[in-house]
Amino acid sequence: MTDLAKNTVCLWYERDAEEAANFYAKTFPNSSVGAAHRAPGDFPSGKKGDVLTVEFTVLGIPCIGLNGGPAFKHSEAFSFQVATADQAETDRYWNAIVGNGGEESMCGWCKDKWGISWQITPVALTNAVMGSDPAVAKRAFDAMMQMKKIDVAAIEAARRG
Repeated sequence: MTDLAKNTVCLWYERDAEEAANFYAKTFPNSSVGAAHRAPGDFPSGKKGDVLTVEFTVLGIPCIGLNGGPAFKHSEAFSFQVATADQAETDRYWNAIVGNGGEESMCGWCKDKWGISWQITPVALTNAVMGSDPAVAKRAFDAMMQMKKIDVAAIEAARRG
């Protein structure tokens, strides 16, 4: 790394950190793949010369992917939350993640094929649920609780009552 970030998210992958980094760079703006670093010697889940870590950025967030083997799995305790401007952007990210071997979950959450959780969250949902009117917030929240991918039109309808 040329310019070390003060804080970098380290994500543990079983073996496909470089593939994941390339997918994120292709899918999200302000994302890129940096250097891949090869192991200087054998390690528990690989051999000398295998890609051990890969530097990448996801939506401006510096990350390192570590090919650490099967010892640890991802959980929803960590997720990337992506604020989307509209339904088209919501659909684009959701469909990219789920369509590339990922899986749907509830309330705007999905998981990529490597097990990383993503919250694809339209700004309309955040504004409705976090707004000052408790009745509007409850209607929007109740609508969201019935959804997998967030439907912006349905959230707006719930907002209006």
